[in-house]
Amino acid sequence: MLKNNLFLKALEGKSVERPPVWMMRQAGRTLPEYRKLREKYDFFTRCQTPELAAEITMQPIRRLKPDAAILFSDILVIPQAMGVEVELQENIGPVLPSPMRSKKDIQQIIIPDIRERLGYVLEAIKITKELLENEIPLIGFAGSPWTVFCYMVEGKGSKTFSKAKALCFSEPEVAHQLLQKITDTTIAYLKEKVKAGADVLQIFDSWGGLLSPADYQEFSWKYIHQIVEAVAEWAPVIVYGKGTWFALEKMSKSKVSGLGIDWTCTPELARKLTGGRVALQGNFDPSQLFAPLADIKRKVHKMIEEFGPDNYIVNLGHGILPNVPVDHAQAFVDAVKSYKK
Repeated sequence: MLKNNLFLKALEGKSVERPPVWMMRQAGRTLPEYRKLREKYDFFTRCQTPELAAEITMQPIRRLKPDAAILFSDILVIPQAMGVEVELQENIGPVLPSPMRSKKDIQQIIIPDIRERLGYVLEAIKITKELLENEIPLIGFAGSPWTVFCYMVEGKGSKTFSKAKALCFSEPEVAHQLLQKITDTTIAYLKEKVKAGADVLQIFDSWGGLLSPADYQEFSWKYIHQIVEAVAEWAPVIVYGKGTWFALEKMSKSKVSGLGIDWTCTPELARKLTGGRVALQGNFDPSQLFAPLADIKRKVHKMIEEFGPDNYIVNLGHGILPNVPVDHAQAFVDAVKSYKK
């Protein structure tokens, strides 16, 4: 039995004394204790060593005391498990030396045995759950098939992912084959995460906003929807799509429990589009964490008032930035905890 179940209550639509709070990418980035580990171990060593991943997950819990933990991992463990090489290069980001560009490439992709290829993630969940001692829930996550597809086809990060989009429009059948393989792998992966102890699942569609509304339905939401349908009975699911406000109404009519909102969509519009059908999460601009501490508190309270304290989870509109001062991140969490209806 969880001692603090505010997060789960908000996802269930129950009334709460205050909204719960956590921050995307809270595990790592801003904390000095994380940077010490970063100096000793490369990124994928941190991801693939269960004890390290669990420790990094716990660091913001000990210091900032949010209402939910999110496992330290990466969305690109999925292509790694599918047999695709992934590197993380300093000052460049993720690089996939052999991108998927043809039907032959995609035919060679495997749908892996999750316990065999991603057992280290499942072990990290089990260790983290022990360390949490039932204080707060643990979130397990995955990238959306479209977002993972973007990296697998482009071979690296991009502002436009033009090669990924080109494959969709020049050879849609090939693109759909890869998207389906990613989807099938992700469903199996998320189910195993719940079996290992994850309380809530979140799907990150970081590059969904690069697609037009019609293309989003075909190349992204279609596959996210398959995942939600498959895993919603296992655990509550939150879907975060950056720049995809145009799809909120349709998304809210699925089996999702929550929808993440970025800062380009107002609380009023998000509530109108979703019609009170799901909990909303967000949408504080991470850059506003550089504001004076008193301003952070004022802005957070204003945001809560605009969304309404129920059916709402306070969060950022995207991941916390690496250079945000720790006391400013703390002020964000504390501002929510000081809120009274």
